[in-house]
Amino acid sequence: MNATVYKSTGSWYVVKDHSGKQFNARMLGKFKIDGLTSTNPIAVGDAVEIEIENELESGATITKIYDRKNYITRTSPANKHQHHIISSNLDQSLLFATLKDPKTSQGFIDRFLISSESFHIPTIIVFNKADLYKTKEEEKFELLKNMYETIGYTVKKISVETNEGVEDVKTLLKDKVTLLSGHSGVGKSSFLNKIFPEMKLKTQDVSGWSGKGLHTTTFAEMFDVPFGGKIIDTPGIRELGLVDIPKQELSHYFPEMRALINDCQFNNCMHTNEPNCAVKAAVENNAISMDRYISYCNILESIEERF
Repeated sequence: MNATVYKSTGSWYVVKDHSGKQFNARMLGKFKIDGLTSTNPIAVGDAVEIEIENELESGATITKIYDRKNYITRTSPANKHQHHIISSNLDQSLLFATLKDPKTSQGFIDRFLISSESFHIPTIIVFNKADLYKTKEEEKFELLKNMYETIGYTVKKISVETNEGVEDVKTLLKDKVTLLSGHSGVGKSSFLNKIFPEMKLKTQDVSGWSGKGLHTTTFAEMFDVPFGGKIIDTPGIRELGLVDIPKQELSHYFPEMRALINDCQFNNCMHTNEPNCAVKAAVENNAISMDRYISYCNILESIEERF
């Protein structure tokens, strides 16, 4: 019987068949030794095959994982040389960010976009807490909106608190499998409560002493959207370490750079110190944002060359 993984707690999985019947499933031991480099062989969003163990207690065993259309990973918290699959088989990702309480750095946004680009997952950037914005935040939002929209990303400004822009973003979810991600404290759970008011998901304020959001979601979990589609809630991510991206390939995941890399003098150009670099020329001519270029250089420097 075919099913989809809705929740993973590490050893047990909640799966649903095509009729919507839910099972508590465990996996056959062999998946653990199949040479997978991820810390979790089965991820939320996976299409699997199950065998019913106990019809009365809705118990099942996962006997097969079907090939993934795509997936998105983060560095494993336990081992930075391994990756942890956040979720799979996605149509798009919704990255929640905030300019205040807590502030999301551009570096974090860019790292998330690189991960999404590397797995061909379109990303919508949603800036929440617009009700808190003063002139400084409004100006910053306009700069970021212009920068990201120029290179092809959809950018939205909302306030879950006042409902500004929420319905607009909800329409983007219809009939799609959407990953909802971002730091803790940016309003993901509050947004989900707008879609599923009956769930009353736990939300927490930003912790005052650190300014960082507190974790409210422990495991990734998928929900059926009432008006069609599925949304996957993920634990608040503090750091998104990039995995399996060599320095040489980093610029391929910046759309504005990807369009120019064939115009550089050297085919292995890193766009830093080389002569006749089309990317650096575009930065100088303001065709590529200086902020994005600085972000590229910072991320390039942070990648450990293991390839």
